[in-house]
Amino acid sequence: MGQYFTNEKLPSNVKSTNCVVRGHKFVFLTDNGVFSKDGLDFGSRLLLESIPLDEVGVKVLDMGCGYGVFGIVINKLTNSHVDMVDVNLRALHLASRNVKENNCSNINIFESNCYSNVTDKYDTIITNPPIRAGKNIVYEILMNAKRYLTPSGNLFLVIRKEQGAKSLISDLKEEYNVEILEKKKGFFILKCTI
Repeated sequence: MGQYFTNEKLPSNVKSTNCVVRGHKFVFLTDNGVFSKDGLDFGSRLLLESIPLDEVGVKVLDMGCGYGVFGIVINKLTNSHVDMVDVNLRALHLASRNVKENNCSNINIFESNCYSNVTDKYDTIITNPPIRAGKNIVYEILMNAKRYLTPSGNLFLVIRKEQGAKSLISDLKEEYNVEILEKKKGFFILKCTI
């Protein structure tokens, strides 16, 4: 089985999943080789339910978007403009289909290895960092986010206690003001500001 942050040629098995987030219904096409292919995972749901929507702003980056859950949900709930990026081409294809499935507008999807193709600044960057890609990639995403945030921008993320949340929070505090928005079932929802 390949990892969701690579472009290995796995047999495709597209399926449709449904979920309700903050009272809104969504449908997502998923496939082999993408994160959380069986539907919205607990950590991502907790992040989406914990973000203060009035702090999202008008321009959002969904970093490591997978099949598009964060970008699509935030777009529908806030009408913000969303850029969604990932290194996984299958994920990007699914994200594009899911934008249509959920009748979204003002969403731009493009390939980017971390921030390699990102040029804008954002009011919000949201991510469920790809822990299995390794610490270097995770830290590249999280520590470099500040370069792509507006002065009052927010980085929102989810991390599990067993995946090194305590040490990550300590390291993040060297770069950001860090607030724990929620803790539940071993998951930490963090808000980081410059």
